[in-house]
Amino acid sequence: VQLQASGGGLVQTGGSLRLSCAASGRTFNVYNMGWFRQTPGKDREFVAAINWNGGSIDYAESVRGRFTISRDNAGDTMALQMNSLKPEDTAVYYCAADSRHPLSDYLYFVTSEYDYWGRGTQVTVSS
Repeated sequence: VQLQASGGGLVQTGGSLRLSCAASGRTFNVYNMGWFRQTPGKDREFVAAINWNGGSIDYAESVRGRFTISRDNAGDTMALQMNSLKPEDTAVYYCAADSRHPLSDYLYFVTSEYDYWGRGTQVTVSS
């Protein structure tokens, strides 16, 4: 499956952005999906995950209550609505697919469990 993330940009503290991830090539609607982010010199970190039918969702504590993950299986897309953005949210954001556990309700929070990755989209939050 090919993934393409978009929607990043520059926003002021307290602002909002909506990231999108478009999938193509294979069966998107049976895969769990996730968003990760990375800043220079640091490991890629978990942000949010959603299972194949949207029935199971989880977030990193740092974004819980501010970010919302969703998916549209009919359109082969996933989104991350980011509100109340903070400077520490500045990073390159990546969408990822877990094709090794199709139709699973169990979510993974580590990069090693995701085998398809899109090119990242830069999010910059100015103070």
